[in-house]
Amino acid sequence: MYYFIGIKGAGMSSLASIMHDLGYKVMGSDVDKHFFTEQSLDERNIKYLAYNKDNIKKDMIIIKGASIKEDHEEVIKAKELGLEIITYEQMVGRLTEEFKTICVCGCHGKTTTTSLMACAIDNINYLIGDGRGYASIDNDLFALESCEYRRHFLNYLPYYTVITNIDLDHVDYFKDINDIIDAFSQFASKTIKKVVAYGEDENIRKIKVDRDFVYFGLKENDDIYATNIIYKEDGISFDVYAYYKYLDHFDLPLYGEHQLLDVLAVISVCYLENIDMNKVKENLSKFRGARRRFSETVVGSSVIIDDYAHHPNEVKAVISSVKQKYPDKKIVCILQPHTFSRTKEFANDFIKILNTVDASYVLDIHPARERQEDYPDITSDIIINGLKNGYHITKDDASILLKHKGSVYIFMDPNDISSLEKDLEDKLKK
Repeated sequence: MYYFIGIKGAGMSSLASIMHDLGYKVMGSDVDKHFFTEQSLDERNIKYLAYNKDNIKKDMIIIKGASIKEDHEEVIKAKELGLEIITYEQMVGRLTEEFKTICVCGCHGKTTTTSLMACAIDNINYLIGDGRGYASIDNDLFALESCEYRRHFLNYLPYYTVITNIDLDHVDYFKDINDIIDAFSQFASKTIKKVVAYGEDENIRKIKVDRDFVYFGLKENDDIYATNIIYKEDGISFDVYAYYKYLDHFDLPLYGEHQLLDVLAVISVCYLENIDMNKVKENLSKFRGARRRFSETVVGSSVIIDDYAHHPNEVKAVISSVKQKYPDKKIVCILQPHTFSRTKEFANDFIKILNTVDASYVLDIHPARERQEDYPDITSDIIINGLKNGYHITKDDASILLKHKGSVYIFMDPNDISSLEKDLEDKLKK
Protein backbone atom coordinates (compact mmCIF):
# COMPACT_ATOMS: atom_id res chain seq x y z
CA MET A 1 0.00 0.00 0.00
CA TYR A 2 1.39 3.40 -1.07
CA TYR A 3 0.18 6.13 1.27
CA PHE A 4 0.45 9.73 0.03
CA ILE A 5 0.84 12.43 2.68
CA GLY A 6 -0.46 15.54 0.92
CA ILE A 7 -2.34 13.61 -1.76
CA LYS A 8 -4.34 16.62 -2.98
CA GLY A 9 -1.22 18.45 -4.15
CA ALA A 10 -1.17 18.96 -7.91
CA GLY A 11 1.79 16.67 -8.51
CA MET A 12 0.87 14.23 -5.75
CA SER A 13 -2.65 13.61 -7.04
CA SER A 14 -1.21 13.04 -10.53
CA LEU A 15 1.34 10.57 -9.16
CA ALA A 16 -1.30 8.78 -7.07
CA SER A 17 -3.43 8.39 -10.22
CA ILE A 18 -0.48 6.92 -12.12
CA MET A 19 0.39 4.47 -9.35
CA HIS A 20 -3.24 3.36 -9.23
CA ASP A 21 -3.32 2.87 -13.00
CA LEU A 22 -0.17 0.72 -12.80
CA GLY A 23 -1.94 -1.61 -10.40
CA TYR A 24 -0.68 -0.46 -7.00
CA LYS A 25 -2.90 0.02 -3.97
CA VAL A 26 -3.06 3.74 -3.22
CA MET A 27 -4.59 5.99 -0.59
CA GLY A 28 -3.59 9.18 1.20
CA SER A 29 -4.42 12.18 3.33
CA ASP A 30 -4.61 15.96 3.17
CA VAL A 31 -6.34 18.93 4.73
CA ASP A 32 -10.11 18.66 5.04
CA LYS A 33 -10.78 21.22 2.31
CA HIS A 34 -11.89 20.84 -1.30
CA PHE A 35 -9.28 21.10 -4.07
CA PHE A 36 -9.80 20.79 -7.83
CA THR A 37 -7.29 17.93 -7.85
CA GLU A 38 -9.81 15.69 -6.10
CA GLN A 39 -11.46 15.02 -9.47
CA SER A 40 -8.71 12.64 -10.62
CA LEU A 41 -8.76 10.81 -7.28
CA ASP A 42 -12.53 10.49 -7.22
CA GLU A 43 -12.62 9.13 -10.77
CA ARG A 44 -10.48 6.21 -9.56
CA ASN A 45 -12.15 5.82 -6.16
CA ILE A 46 -8.83 6.57 -4.48
CA LYS A 47 -9.50 7.05 -0.78
CA TYR A 48 -8.22 10.19 0.96
CA LEU A 49 -8.56 11.06 4.62
CA ALA A 50 -8.03 14.10 6.82
CA TYR A 51 -4.55 14.21 8.36
CA ASN A 52 -4.32 11.98 11.44
CA LYS A 53 -1.39 10.01 12.78
CA ASP A 54 -3.69 7.02 13.28
CA ASN A 55 -4.05 6.73 9.49
CA ILE A 56 -0.50 5.34 9.31
CA LYS A 57 -0.28 1.54 9.44
CA LYS A 58 2.69 -0.82 9.50
CA ASP A 59 2.18 -2.24 5.98
CA MET A 60 2.47 1.14 4.20
CA ILE A 61 5.12 2.74 2.00
CA ILE A 62 4.96 6.50 2.49
CA ILE A 63 5.10 9.05 -0.34
CA LYS A 64 5.73 12.49 1.16
CA GLY A 65 4.67 15.68 -0.64
CA ALA A 66 7.14 18.55 -1.08
CA SER A 67 5.22 20.80 1.33
CA ILE A 68 5.14 18.21 4.13
CA LYS A 69 7.60 18.93 6.94
CA GLU A 70 9.46 16.40 9.04
CA ASP A 71 7.45 17.37 12.13
CA HIS A 72 4.14 16.43 10.48
CA GLU A 73 2.23 14.03 12.74
CA GLU A 74 1.90 11.36 10.04
CA VAL A 75 5.60 11.55 9.16
CA ILE A 76 6.52 11.17 12.84
CA LYS A 77 4.23 8.13 13.13
CA ALA A 78 5.71 6.59 9.97
CA LYS A 79 9.21 6.98 11.41
CA GLU A 80 8.13 5.42 14.69
CA LEU A 81 6.87 2.39 12.75
CA GLY A 82 10.09 2.22 10.72
CA LEU A 83 8.28 2.66 7.40
CA GLU A 84 9.99 3.49 4.14
CA ILE A 85 9.47 7.20 3.37
CA ILE A 86 9.97 8.35 -0.22
CA THR A 87 9.70 11.94 -1.44
CA TYR A 88 7.51 12.80 -4.40
CA GLU A 89 10.56 13.51 -6.56
CA GLN A 90 12.21 10.22 -5.64
CA MET A 91 9.11 8.20 -6.52
CA VAL A 92 8.68 9.99 -9.83
CA GLY A 93 12.38 9.40 -10.46
CA ARG A 94 11.84 5.66 -10.15
CA LEU A 95 9.06 5.83 -12.74
CA THR A 96 11.26 7.72 -15.21
CA GLU A 97 13.59 4.74 -15.29
CA GLU A 98 10.76 2.44 -16.40
CA PHE A 99 9.69 4.41 -19.51
CA LYS A 100 11.09 6.60 -22.28
CA THR A 101 10.46 9.78 -20.34
CA ILE A 102 9.89 13.14 -22.02
CA CYS A 103 10.82 15.57 -19.24
CA VAL A 104 9.19 18.95 -19.91
CA CYS A 105 11.01 21.64 -17.96
CA GLY A 106 11.32 25.42 -18.07
CA CYS A 107 10.39 28.35 -15.88
CA HIS A 108 7.07 28.88 -17.71
CA GLY A 109 4.81 26.74 -19.87
CA LYS A 110 5.55 23.33 -18.37
CA THR A 111 1.95 22.41 -17.61
CA THR A 112 0.54 23.49 -20.96
CA THR A 113 3.37 21.85 -22.92
CA THR A 114 3.01 18.57 -21.02
CA SER A 115 -0.77 18.72 -21.56
CA LEU A 116 -0.24 19.29 -25.28
CA MET A 117 2.19 16.36 -25.36
CA ALA A 118 -0.36 14.09 -23.68
CA CYS A 119 -3.01 15.27 -26.16
CA ALA A 120 -0.86 14.92 -29.29
CA ILE A 121 0.50 11.41 -28.77
CA ASP A 122 -1.68 8.32 -28.52
CA ASN A 123 -0.69 5.63 -26.02
CA ILE A 124 1.38 7.86 -23.76
CA ASN A 125 1.64 8.00 -19.99
CA TYR A 126 1.61 11.47 -18.44
CA LEU A 127 2.03 13.33 -15.18
CA ILE A 128 0.81 16.92 -15.40
CA GLY A 129 1.09 19.51 -12.64
CA ASP A 130 -2.61 20.34 -12.78
CA GLY A 131 -3.65 17.18 -10.95
CA ARG A 132 -3.90 14.85 -13.95
CA GLY A 133 -2.00 11.63 -14.39
CA TYR A 134 -2.45 8.44 -16.37
CA ALA A 135 -0.36 5.36 -17.05
CA SER A 136 -0.44 1.96 -18.70
CA ILE A 137 2.33 -0.57 -18.36
CA ASP A 138 2.00 -1.16 -22.14
CA ASN A 139 3.01 2.40 -23.08
CA ASP A 140 6.62 3.26 -23.89
CA LEU A 141 6.49 7.06 -23.65
CA PHE A 142 5.95 9.06 -20.46
CA ALA A 143 5.39 12.86 -20.58
CA LEU A 144 6.46 14.38 -17.28
CA GLU A 145 6.16 17.94 -16.01
CA SER A 146 9.57 18.48 -14.42
CA CYS A 147 10.06 21.32 -11.94
CA GLU A 148 13.40 23.06 -11.41
CA TYR A 149 12.60 24.33 -7.90
CA ARG A 150 15.31 23.21 -5.46
CA ARG A 151 16.71 21.18 -8.38
CA HIS A 152 13.96 18.60 -7.85
CA PHE A 153 14.13 17.52 -11.50
CA LEU A 154 17.64 16.13 -10.98
CA ASN A 155 15.90 13.08 -9.49
CA TYR A 156 14.60 12.21 -12.98
CA LEU A 157 16.12 10.31 -15.90
CA PRO A 158 15.08 12.08 -19.14
CA TYR A 159 14.98 10.26 -22.47
CA TYR A 160 14.11 13.61 -24.02
CA THR A 161 14.58 16.89 -22.17
CA VAL A 162 12.27 19.66 -23.39
CA ILE A 163 13.27 23.16 -22.23
CA THR A 164 10.61 25.80 -22.87
CA ASN A 165 12.59 28.74 -21.45
CA ILE A 166 14.95 29.76 -18.65
CA ASP A 167 14.06 32.82 -16.59
CA LEU A 168 14.82 34.27 -13.17
CA ASP A 169 12.37 32.79 -10.65
CA HIS A 170 12.28 31.01 -7.30
CA VAL A 171 14.52 33.74 -5.92
CA ASP A 172 14.07 32.27 -2.44
CA TYR A 173 16.27 29.36 -3.58
CA PHE A 174 18.34 30.24 -6.65
CA LYS A 175 21.08 32.80 -6.11
CA ASP A 176 20.82 34.37 -9.57
CA ILE A 177 20.13 33.53 -13.21
CA ASN A 178 23.49 31.74 -13.53
CA ASP A 179 22.50 29.41 -10.72
CA ILE A 180 19.30 28.56 -12.59
CA ILE A 181 21.18 27.99 -15.85
CA ASP A 182 23.52 25.68 -13.96
CA ALA A 183 20.56 23.62 -12.71
CA PHE A 184 19.18 23.23 -16.24
CA SER A 185 22.66 22.38 -17.51
CA GLN A 186 22.93 19.58 -14.97
CA PHE A 187 19.54 18.28 -16.01
CA ALA A 188 20.29 18.47 -19.74
CA SER A 189 23.49 16.51 -19.17
CA LYS A 190 21.41 13.54 -17.94
CA THR A 191 19.48 13.28 -21.22
CA ILE A 192 19.64 9.93 -23.00
CA LYS A 193 18.50 10.90 -26.53
CA LYS A 194 18.02 14.61 -27.33
CA VAL A 195 17.48 17.98 -25.71
CA VAL A 196 14.60 19.82 -27.42
CA ALA A 197 14.93 23.51 -26.56
CA TYR A 198 13.63 26.96 -27.51
CA GLY A 199 16.27 28.39 -29.79
CA GLU A 200 15.68 32.11 -29.22
CA ASP A 201 16.16 31.92 -25.46
CA GLU A 202 19.57 33.44 -24.66
CA ASN A 203 19.79 31.62 -21.34
CA ILE A 204 19.13 28.25 -22.97
CA ARG A 205 21.87 28.96 -25.49
CA LYS A 206 24.30 29.33 -22.58
CA ILE A 207 23.92 25.63 -21.76
CA LYS A 208 27.11 23.92 -22.86
CA VAL A 209 26.85 20.18 -22.26
CA ASP A 210 27.80 17.22 -24.40
CA ARG A 211 24.32 16.34 -25.61
CA ASP A 212 22.51 16.50 -28.94
CA PHE A 213 20.33 19.64 -29.04
CA VAL A 214 17.36 20.22 -31.35
CA TYR A 215 16.22 23.85 -31.33
CA PHE A 216 12.66 24.94 -32.10
CA GLY A 217 11.42 28.49 -32.53
CA LEU A 218 10.30 31.19 -34.95
CA LYS A 219 13.52 31.78 -36.87
CA GLU A 220 14.91 29.94 -39.87
CA ASN A 221 18.16 29.15 -38.08
CA ASP A 222 16.23 26.93 -35.66
CA ASP A 223 16.14 23.23 -36.52
CA ILE A 224 12.34 23.17 -36.39
CA TYR A 225 10.50 26.45 -36.86
CA ALA A 226 7.09 27.99 -37.52
CA THR A 227 6.46 30.51 -40.26
CA ASN A 228 3.50 32.13 -42.06
CA ILE A 229 1.96 32.66 -38.63
CA ILE A 230 -1.52 34.17 -38.35
CA TYR A 231 -3.02 34.96 -34.93
CA LYS A 232 -6.83 34.85 -35.11
CA GLU A 233 -9.70 35.13 -32.66
CA ASP A 234 -10.28 31.37 -32.98
CA GLY A 235 -6.63 30.29 -32.78
CA ILE A 236 -3.31 30.27 -34.63
CA SER A 237 -2.46 28.99 -38.11
CA PHE A 238 1.14 28.35 -39.16
CA ASP A 239 3.47 26.22 -41.26
CA VAL A 240 6.25 24.13 -39.76
CA TYR A 241 9.62 23.42 -41.35
CA ALA A 242 12.04 20.79 -40.05
CA TYR A 243 15.67 21.12 -41.13
CA TYR A 244 14.62 23.51 -43.94
CA LYS A 245 12.04 21.08 -45.35
CA TYR A 246 8.30 21.75 -45.20
CA LEU A 247 6.70 19.50 -42.59
CA ASP A 248 3.02 20.47 -42.38
CA HIS A 249 0.41 23.18 -41.91
CA PHE A 250 -1.35 23.57 -38.55
CA ASP A 251 -4.52 25.42 -37.58
CA LEU A 252 -4.98 25.05 -33.83
CA PRO A 253 -7.14 26.52 -31.02
CA LEU A 254 -4.21 28.19 -29.27
CA TYR A 255 -3.64 31.78 -28.14
CA GLY A 256 -0.47 33.84 -27.82
CA GLU A 257 3.09 33.34 -29.00
CA HIS A 258 3.86 31.40 -25.81
CA GLN A 259 1.33 28.68 -26.73
CA LEU A 260 2.69 28.57 -30.28
CA LEU A 261 6.14 27.87 -28.84
CA ASP A 262 4.69 25.25 -26.47
CA VAL A 263 3.11 23.34 -29.34
CA LEU A 264 6.29 23.65 -31.43
CA ALA A 265 8.12 21.81 -28.66
CA VAL A 266 5.53 19.04 -28.88
CA ILE A 267 5.64 18.90 -32.68
CA SER A 268 9.44 18.64 -32.48
CA VAL A 269 9.30 15.59 -30.21
CA CYS A 270 6.63 13.98 -32.42
CA TYR A 271 8.85 14.58 -35.46
CA LEU A 272 11.86 13.02 -33.74
CA GLU A 273 9.76 10.01 -32.73
CA ASN A 274 8.42 9.62 -36.30
CA ILE A 275 4.82 9.93 -35.11
CA ASP A 276 2.23 10.34 -37.88
CA MET A 277 1.83 14.11 -38.22
CA ASN A 278 -1.75 13.83 -39.50
CA LYS A 279 -2.71 12.09 -36.28
CA VAL A 280 -0.82 14.70 -34.26
CA LYS A 281 -2.77 17.48 -36.00
CA GLU A 282 -6.07 15.70 -35.44
CA ASN A 283 -5.35 15.23 -31.74
CA LEU A 284 -4.11 18.78 -31.17
CA SER A 285 -7.18 20.26 -32.83
CA LYS A 286 -9.15 18.87 -29.87
CA PHE A 287 -6.92 20.48 -27.23
CA ARG A 288 -8.94 22.44 -24.70
CA GLY A 289 -6.22 23.56 -22.31
CA ALA A 290 -4.81 22.48 -19.00
CA ARG A 291 -6.63 22.96 -15.73
CA ARG A 292 -6.24 26.48 -14.32
CA ARG A 293 -4.46 27.62 -17.48
CA PHE A 294 -6.60 30.13 -19.37
CA SER A 295 -9.76 28.39 -18.10
CA GLU A 296 -12.76 30.39 -19.31
CA THR A 297 -16.27 30.97 -17.98
CA VAL A 298 -18.63 33.16 -20.01
CA VAL A 299 -21.31 35.04 -18.04
CA GLY A 300 -23.46 37.12 -20.36
CA SER A 301 -21.22 39.72 -21.98
CA SER A 302 -18.43 39.11 -19.44
CA VAL A 303 -15.66 36.52 -19.54
CA ILE A 304 -13.93 35.16 -16.42
CA ILE A 305 -10.51 33.60 -16.98
CA ASP A 306 -8.75 31.57 -14.30
CA ASP A 307 -5.00 31.16 -14.70
CA TYR A 308 -2.03 29.91 -12.68
CA ALA A 309 0.15 32.87 -13.73
CA HIS A 310 2.34 34.21 -10.91
CA HIS A 311 5.47 35.48 -12.67
CA PRO A 312 5.49 38.76 -14.66
CA ASN A 313 6.24 36.97 -17.93
CA GLU A 314 3.33 34.60 -17.33
CA VAL A 315 1.00 37.51 -16.59
CA LYS A 316 2.18 39.17 -19.81
CA ALA A 317 1.52 35.97 -21.78
CA VAL A 318 -2.03 35.61 -20.46
CA ILE A 319 -2.84 39.23 -21.28
CA SER A 320 -1.45 38.71 -24.79
CA SER A 321 -3.71 35.69 -25.27
CA VAL A 322 -6.75 37.67 -24.11
CA LYS A 323 -5.97 40.50 -26.53
CA GLN A 324 -5.79 37.96 -29.37
CA LYS A 325 -9.05 36.20 -28.51
CA TYR A 326 -11.04 39.23 -27.31
CA PRO A 327 -9.60 42.22 -29.16
CA ASP A 328 -12.64 44.43 -28.58
CA LYS A 329 -13.12 43.88 -24.85
CA LYS A 330 -11.67 45.73 -21.90
CA ILE A 331 -9.34 43.75 -19.66
CA VAL A 332 -9.45 43.69 -15.85
CA CYS A 333 -6.70 41.81 -14.00
CA ILE A 334 -7.09 40.37 -10.50
CA LEU A 335 -3.72 39.24 -9.14
CA GLN A 336 -2.72 37.62 -5.89
CA PRO A 337 1.07 37.97 -5.63
CA HIS A 338 2.66 34.64 -4.73
CA THR A 339 5.45 34.75 -2.10
CA PHE A 340 7.08 37.82 -0.60
CA SER A 341 10.43 37.14 -2.28
CA ARG A 342 8.91 37.02 -5.77
CA THR A 343 6.87 40.18 -5.10
CA LYS A 344 9.97 42.01 -3.87
CA GLU A 345 12.06 40.92 -6.86
CA PHE A 346 9.49 41.58 -9.59
CA ALA A 347 7.27 44.41 -8.28
CA ASN A 348 8.32 46.84 -11.02
CA ASP A 349 7.78 44.20 -13.71
CA PHE A 350 4.27 43.48 -12.41
CA ILE A 351 3.53 47.21 -12.42
CA LYS A 352 4.73 47.66 -16.00
CA ILE A 353 2.60 44.77 -17.29
CA LEU A 354 -0.55 45.54 -15.29
CA ASN A 355 -0.44 49.13 -16.52
CA THR A 356 -1.14 47.79 -20.03
CA VAL A 357 -4.71 46.76 -19.10
CA ASP A 358 -7.80 48.80 -18.24
CA ALA A 359 -7.85 48.13 -14.48
CA SER A 360 -6.07 45.94 -11.93
CA TYR A 361 -6.99 44.64 -8.50
CA VAL A 362 -4.36 43.15 -6.20
CA LEU A 363 -4.96 40.87 -3.21
CA ASP A 364 -2.72 40.48 -0.20
CA ILE A 365 0.38 38.39 -0.89
CA HIS A 366 0.00 34.64 -0.55
CA PRO A 367 3.00 33.66 1.60
CA ALA A 368 3.23 29.98 0.56
CA ARG A 369 6.43 28.75 2.23
CA GLU A 370 7.53 32.21 3.45
CA ARG A 371 6.80 34.39 6.51
CA GLN A 372 5.73 38.03 6.59
CA GLU A 373 8.10 38.76 9.47
CA ASP A 374 11.04 37.96 7.21
CA TYR A 375 9.81 40.59 4.71
CA PRO A 376 8.32 43.31 6.95
CA ASP A 377 8.20 46.00 4.26
CA ILE A 378 6.81 43.82 1.46
CA THR A 379 3.05 43.99 0.91
CA SER A 380 0.86 44.13 -2.17
CA ASP A 381 0.95 47.94 -1.82
CA ILE A 382 4.35 48.03 -3.51
CA ILE A 383 2.54 46.94 -6.67
CA ILE A 384 -0.71 48.86 -6.16
CA ASN A 385 1.05 52.18 -5.53
CA GLY A 386 2.66 52.01 -8.97
CA LEU A 387 -0.53 51.29 -10.91
CA LYS A 388 -2.39 53.93 -12.90
CA ASN A 389 -5.73 52.24 -12.29
CA GLY A 390 -5.02 49.77 -9.50
CA TYR A 391 -6.83 48.90 -6.30
CA HIS A 392 -6.73 46.53 -3.36
CA ILE A 393 -9.28 43.72 -3.18
CA THR A 394 -10.03 40.92 -0.71
CA LYS A 395 -11.18 37.35 -1.32
CA ASP A 396 -14.49 38.06 0.38
CA ASP A 397 -16.35 40.43 -1.94
CA ALA A 398 -16.29 40.92 -5.71
CA SER A 399 -18.75 43.84 -5.70
CA ILE A 400 -16.08 46.38 -6.70
CA LEU A 401 -15.55 44.46 -9.96
CA LEU A 402 -19.14 44.82 -11.15
CA LYS A 403 -18.49 48.28 -12.59
CA HIS A 404 -16.44 46.56 -15.30
CA LYS A 405 -19.31 44.33 -16.48
CA GLY A 406 -18.76 43.22 -20.07
CA SER A 407 -14.99 43.00 -19.65
CA VAL A 408 -12.62 40.07 -19.58
CA TYR A 409 -11.68 39.41 -15.94
CA ILE A 410 -8.34 37.59 -15.53
CA PHE A 411 -7.81 35.95 -12.13
CA MET A 412 -4.16 35.01 -11.63
CA ASP A 413 -2.44 33.10 -8.84
CA PRO A 414 -1.23 29.50 -8.23
CA ASN A 415 -3.11 29.58 -4.94
CA ASP A 416 -6.87 29.01 -5.00
CA ILE A 417 -8.85 32.27 -5.27
CA SER A 418 -11.91 30.52 -6.69
CA SER A 419 -14.17 31.92 -3.96
CA LEU A 420 -13.66 35.44 -5.36
CA GLU A 421 -14.23 34.20 -8.91
CA LYS A 422 -17.40 32.41 -7.85
CA ASP A 423 -18.67 35.51 -6.05
CA LEU A 424 -18.14 37.58 -9.20
CA GLU A 425 -19.83 34.95 -11.35
CA ASP A 426 -22.86 34.83 -9.03
CA LYS A 427 -23.15 38.63 -8.91
CA LEU A 428 -22.86 38.95 -12.69
CA LYS A 429 -25.64 36.39 -13.16
CA LYS A 430 -27.91 38.46 -10.89
